[in-house]
Amino acid sequence: MADDRREEAFYERDRPERPTLKEDRPRGGKPKAPAKHRGPWFAVAVVAVVILLIILGIALFP
Repeated sequence: MADDRREEAFYERDRPERPTLKEDRPRGGKPKAPAKHRGPWFAVAVVAVVILLIILGIALFP
């Protein structure tokens, strides 16, 4: 018990009067807008462009 009080006194020595700090990155808050998902056609278009670039690359630089 005496050791516990001595430890508390040691740590209290350098603490400010109000030791609680405002959180720099507060959690929670207002609800966020739902994520907007692009349709499946966007994924198809991206894959098609990549395949087209690969085919053009092979055709132009054999």
